[in-house]
Amino acid sequence: MGNVYDIFKERGFVEQVTDEALLRELLDRPVSCYIGFDPTAKSLHVGSLLPIMSLAHMQREGHRPIAVVGGGTALVGDPSGKDEARPVMTREEIDANAEGIKGQLSRFLDFTGGKALMVNNADWLSPLNYIEFLRDIGRHFSVNRMLAAESYRQRLESGLSFLEFNYMLLQAYDFWYLSKHYDCILQMGGNDQWGNILAGVDLTRRLEGKVIHGLTFPLITTADGRKMGKTHRGAVWLDPELTSPYEYYQYWINTDDRDTKRFLCYFTFLPINEVEDLLQSGDQGVQRAKEVLAYETTKICHGHDEADRARRAAGRLFGEKAGGDLEGVPTYSISREELGDGIEAYILFQNTALCKTRSQARRLISQGGAYVNGERITSFERKIGADLIRNNSILLRAGKKKYLRVQVQEA
Repeated sequence: MGNVYDIFKERGFVEQVTDEALLRELLDRPVSCYIGFDPTAKSLHVGSLLPIMSLAHMQREGHRPIAVVGGGTALVGDPSGKDEARPVMTREEIDANAEGIKGQLSRFLDFTGGKALMVNNADWLSPLNYIEFLRDIGRHFSVNRMLAAESYRQRLESGLSFLEFNYMLLQAYDFWYLSKHYDCILQMGGNDQWGNILAGVDLTRRLEGKVIHGLTFPLITTADGRKMGKTHRGAVWLDPELTSPYEYYQYWINTDDRDTKRFLCYFTFLPINEVEDLLQSGDQGVQRAKEVLAYETTKICHGHDEADRARRAAGRLFGEKAGGDLEGVPTYSISREELGDGIEAYILFQNTALCKTRSQARRLISQGGAYVNGERITSFERKIGADLIRNNSILLRAGKKKYLRVQVQEA
């Protein structure tokens, strides 16, 4: 077993840590650690991947990860990094989302034989008596110190509800509870969670006289300043029903050259020396590195078979074999009746979400970046109709790598 802290440092995972020397020493032996996951959607997205990968690294080095599904805290809502309060969800909605998240985490972590644990904080937060909670827990918190936390300060102007104000106390209680009942000594999370993590460290010291630790990861943006995991089609989900394995593969292969090394370190298990070797051959090396990144990330999330299928589909498309076997390529279904005498290209590109707006679609066509069945579209008014159907499909392309199959269904 190596020291996982060295792995985190080498791969760029560490933003802040409570006591670097002491934590590294503790990680020389097996420990339990935890990260919380917010069940406000039925799927996690790639913005959650760095925390998930950190738990996977911990397990690979002999530690026990605890994934906490925040069924209880989701009833309150975390104000960290949010401009406005989240809509209040029902317990039934939260529980349904939590079940989906459990399945997704199981692809990254081995939960057999107690090697990792998955718990729902609703199990210990829901039975809490409010008066006793205020008396036993609330008295340890300074309102002045809470208001100084970045997660609260940035919300004061837009409005912070009393419900959300309680969130820090509940997350701190989680850390204390897990420390007491599961011997958990480390909480990890995004850097926006630093204040909440420190609150748990402080509460546990006050209640138990015990030293526990916190570690945060950098908040990731892409090289062009965009939030990680956003595309023209919306969030990139880990659920294959929401983002297909092919679309997932394409998200990674379209990584900005400037992000390739960083993302290989964050989102794959490749040794650092292999990452360095991949990038030695200039532009050709970067392209090869992006192919490896796309394959490895898809394999970790969706398995070998889906990664192989996505790579084959990408190879066929990039080999300009339009109209061939397009299994795995994003599909937009349309009836032959809807297709009618044909739909103008710029309208179809917007309808299929290859472009956000019709003006964007017009701009794409005028710049020579729109294709149908491998042929460049030269006119806005070019109609795409039944004469272009090949094997019940019409293949559209926006730019170099964004493909979509229009599947034409008979009445």
